[in-house]
Amino acid sequence: MMGNDERGSQPLARATAAAAAASDDAQDRRIFDRYDVEWAVDCVASDTFLYASITNISEMGIFVRTTEPLKLNTKLRLSFAPPGAEPFALEGSVAWVNNLREDGDNPNPGMGIKFLNLKLEDRERLVDVIRTIAYLRELPRYD
Repeated sequence: MMGNDERGSQPLARATAAAAAASDDAQDRRIFDRYDVEWAVDCVASDTFLYASITNISEMGIFVRTTEPLKLNTKLRLSFAPPGAEPFALEGSVAWVNNLREDGDNPNPGMGIKFLNLKLEDRERLVDVIRTIAYLRELPRYD
């Protein structure tokens, strides 16, 4: 009888583990602060070249605004140059997609890109750029 209970609980255990992993992924996406930006980006996949705009950035990825997002899990090469910083050439993967809707009920079409295989020096430069953005936005304005 105990063997049946164990076999019956395995799918539940797998489902629980899968839900926990999905929850962890969702939490990971939000651990790092996002900052609104307007930077040009070149996205190159195996058969696609896309010139688009980054509309926000975090230490883990970017949101690329485009009416023609790539498919989930598409690997791509990203090239962008934040103002006042050396250009970046990074690898990424499409983590989520916000498709353009025909009814116009989608003001922000595009795709979330998760950075992959970040070298230590690229990660440090990226963190420096993001800290600079955060610092500049916290300065008092006198207009």
